Amino acid sequence: MKLDRHGMRFIIWIFYFVFSIAIVVLLGVLQFSLIKPYYRTNQIRMVQHVSDEIQEYVINEKSTPDSLSKATQITVDNNVCVVLYNDQGRIIYDVDSLGAGCAFHVTKAAIEDAPISIYDPNELKTYLNEHNGESSFNITNKRTQQEMVIYGRKISANLGNFYLFVNSPLEPVDNIVSFFSQQYVLYTIIIIALASLFSFFISNRLAKPIVNMKKEATKLTNANYDAVFEGGGFTETKELASTLNGATEKLSKIDELRKDLIANVSHDIKTPLTSIKAYAEMIKDISGENAEKRNEHLNVIIQEADYLDHLVSDMSELSKMQSGNYTLHYSNFDLAEKIRDIVYLNEVLIKEGNLNVHIEVPDELTVYADEIKISQVIYNFLSNAIKHTPEGKNIWIKAFLLDDEETVRVEIIDEGEGIAKEDLPYIWDRYQKSSKSFSRSLSSTGLGLSIVKAILDTHHAKYGVISEIGEGSTFWFEISSPKEAEDDQN
Repeated sequence: MKLDRHGMRFIIWIFYFVFSIAIVVLLGVLQFSLIKPYYRTNQIRMVQHVSDEIQEYVINEKSTPDSLSKATQITVDNNVCVVLYNDQGRIIYDVDSLGAGCAFHVTKAAIEDAPISIYDPNELKTYLNEHNGESSFNITNKRTQQEMVIYGRKISANLGNFYLFVNSPLEPVDNIVSFFSQQYVLYTIIIIALASLFSFFISNRLAKPIVNMKKEATKLTNANYDAVFEGGGFTETKELASTLNGATEKLSKIDELRKDLIANVSHDIKTPLTSIKAYAEMIKDISGENAEKRNEHLNVIIQEADYLDHLVSDMSELSKMQSGNYTLHYSNFDLAEKIRDIVYLNEVLIKEGNLNVHIEVPDELTVYADEIKISQVIYNFLSNAIKHTPEGKNIWIKAFLLDDEETVRVEIIDEGEGIAKEDLPYIWDRYQKSSKSFSRSLSSTGLGLSIVKAILDTHHAKYGVISEIGEGSTFWFEISSPKEAEDDQN
């Protein structure tokens, strides 16, 4: 892969490579300069914790074998030595995990810098009383050449007062591993803070073109298609800007097509709504008291409502059909009966238009297809013919077997105004906008014919239109007519 020195990957790598080196150097400086004071503070906290545990197990729990064992284990785990005096200055508990390093078990000559004698219980007792019952001080153990801390605490209990002293080294020893894990948390916080500042500088440089593109993208949310995207100095952002500029251009076109789509959708919804309204008015004015006629008209309303339901579903499925992912439900059904039913559903519109509809189909004509979808195709073709045929003119619906006796051809012929030749290639387009010279005719096709096209394409059926201005139009399609029933297939 060719190295792009202006690409985001290369720039980020350079920045973070330098940053990583800086972190390593900083970490080393922190380790060598802060480890000793931090370790001292940590040791003091540790001996306080050990004192709490010793007090709990040795005094509060009345020195049971189990509690003494736990106290001893805590002393060993934390590498300290412990001495506990009673009020009379007698040692009642003494545990040493330091060995020769324990300040309480070496000679007086081995200890220096102590403010009091750590071997005299009375001095220790007085020291704690003078310091409100709790204090600590540092000493030097010349025997081990270690600086150490001695922490003391006065404990008041039911059986009297006790004086607890804990001795621990202040220089790193065996528990250094656990200490480093705690120390690392502090270093991590420091590093994160510095990394945040450094990353801010990097992200600011990287984000500037993206922020500018976001401002332009905001214009798109307000349907302002004058937005222009600039990618800055990085290869990736330049390519992104180019893509967004292309998308903006397409969105501008789609916005125009969306308006046309609304008009086309109304075409497919208005026809059944008109029938529903007409039959409802007939029930109200004519057949309300006639049970037979009322039921007949109600059935038409129900069928029209069912058609609307199918149509709404089809609009959502149109994209799936066009993508080739739609599943058809094939079956053998009587196409001749289906055509007669569709004509009956449009009877009100036919009478209102004073049209003569001629049905030329055999008594029975079986086809193998998706019944609902093919019905929708015929319904659309007939609806278009009704809308574009002048009053008193004729419409023919024909269905017949071709010479091969395996293919059925359906034709819907009208005596309407016809379609201009230059418009014929575009009438199947989903978003096609009608031309000014033929706005009335194309306004009734739009989405309806795009659904027809998707359905017939999914069936792999042949279809087309023959039309001339002033000569009417013939919409046709051909589908399979099997001799025997077959299983459903996609």
